[in-house]
Amino acid sequence: METEGNMKKKEQGFATKAIHVGQEPDPSTGAVTVPIFATSTYVQEELGKHKGYEYARVSNPTRTRLEQNLAALEGGPSAHVFSSGMAAVTAVTQCYLKQGDHLICGHNVYGGVPRLFDQVLSKYGLEFSYVDTSDLAAVKKAMRRNTRLVWIETPTNPLMVLTDIREVAKIAHAGSAELVVDNTFMSPYFQRPLALGADMVMHSTTKFLNGHSDGLGGVIVGSKPHHAEKLAFMQKAAGAILSPFECWLVLRGVKSLAVRMVRHDQNGRAVADFLRTHKKVKKVLYPGFTDHPQYELARRQMSGFGSMITFETGSLKNAKKMLRKVRVCTLGESLGGVETLISHPATMTHAALGEAGRKEIGLTDGMVRISVGIEDTEDIIADLDEALGEI
Repeated sequence: METEGNMKKKEQGFATKAIHVGQEPDPSTGAVTVPIFATSTYVQEELGKHKGYEYARVSNPTRTRLEQNLAALEGGPSAHVFSSGMAAVTAVTQCYLKQGDHLICGHNVYGGVPRLFDQVLSKYGLEFSYVDTSDLAAVKKAMRRNTRLVWIETPTNPLMVLTDIREVAKIAHAGSAELVVDNTFMSPYFQRPLALGADMVMHSTTKFLNGHSDGLGGVIVGSKPHHAEKLAFMQKAAGAILSPFECWLVLRGVKSLAVRMVRHDQNGRAVADFLRTHKKVKKVLYPGFTDHPQYELARRQMSGFGSMITFETGSLKNAKKMLRKVRVCTLGESLGGVETLISHPATMTHAALGEAGRKEIGLTDGMVRISVGIEDTEDIIADLDEALGEI
């Protein structure tokens, strides 16, 4: 008979981890909140003898706590935070690509990613292919002998197309490549790519993890020892680290992640249903609809549908009319804040793709993207209804 002492310890739930892992009380003072260690260097007792910290670019106690927390939430052994989401993307490419290597990227991802790949990294002899990663045959066809990384977003930004993480991981691994998943839209609360076979998970911590639109950052959660080794080295070598204050902001935000994501999801479902029946809206892109072509995949690999929705107003003129009128919804770049954020991808997040690039992936001038916040549902809907009335 098992006793209390030898019974396997039950794994803590997500909300408990978010609040407690890496967020233990400060041992020196008992402070419940992790302190902001605003220091550039650390005293050493003698040559070669210190308390685990030498210089702030290499490591910082506040940063250590955040990395422990985010690793636990994604179910990985290590996490490394950077000064922005794009700094995190850059770190992965610096760690795992060299001249002559090839990366497969989803053809519908955040516009800053292909901008980095095509306008910066291609100058260093790296090769990039863009494919519809929801098409497994297209991913398999794009694989080359020199493919080292496959980079996907799911759902995509802003067309809300899903990629089967488990199946793409199999394709990548068959070609000795690693799969990186941008999980920013879903957060680890609704989607766990490492559990589905991904090798690394990326987030812009600026978004849902922080949740309050007051801090910039990025994170890579790895699944293997070499991820921890290489990403830590890149933090030290390149120095694109997250400051102690912004680490603290994310630690603060993550404590409420579970309850925020539940509310985001509830409001997202209600707003999607409202938009779908509105006579001024031509189309709504949202994986929570039962007739979404990838609804069953969404149910398999996500535990919720989130709060990201894209809808078609019909033209740039209509989008401008509507976006001038919103008041509860905040017109601006970014997403994942407690406030509802609304944007125009063609002129904001995806302007760098150019007209031809946007046309190729089906991103029109009339599309509007909304990150539904946690305000009162009826107020969000009333604001959107009034704004759409301007069309």
